[in-house]
Amino acid sequence: MKAVRRDAPAPRFNPRERGARDAVYRVLDVNLNRLREALRVVEEYFRFVRTVDSLAVEIKVLRHSLQDMERALGRGELLESRDTRSDPFASVNREEELDRHSPEDVLAAGLKRAQEAARVIEEYVKLTGRGGCSEQAKRLRFTLYDFEKRIMERPEHGQEQNAGQPA
Repeated sequence: MKAVRRDAPAPRFNPRERGARDAVYRVLDVNLNRLREALRVVEEYFRFVRTVDSLAVEIKVLRHSLQDMERALGRGELLESRDTRSDPFASVNREEELDRHSPEDVLAAGLKRAQEAARVIEEYVKLTGRGGCSEQAKRLRFTLYDFEKRIMERPEHGQEQNAGQPA
């Protein structure tokens, strides 16, 4: 089944309603940041905890791909919509966020956080008329699902021998 690609249709909200546009861009800004941060957490696990260069690079490439989405949405508009002072969760940690007992717990939480943020982006970006960004977010989300399955099925969470290391 081939994906249908559409040119940027008109935004789904009235662009004259500044508040609606700002809210959508705020959600996108928060979740692009959340996604980037979560991917960095996963990347650092494979870079420093398991020292699996190939998996660290794979995640790094995904993280850097977010730049295309930011450019398409407009970095200035994203930044302009940012308002951390009014975010009710900015200074609060929920109990489950503090429940980490191993690097693998951090890895699992990072993967789930990245998947969730990609889904939020996929849905809210549709309101901007940037369908290509929605498709990109969906591909990223499914890539993360596949990555999670691949590494979590391995007893050592993706531990592979790097080139030059003894087997």
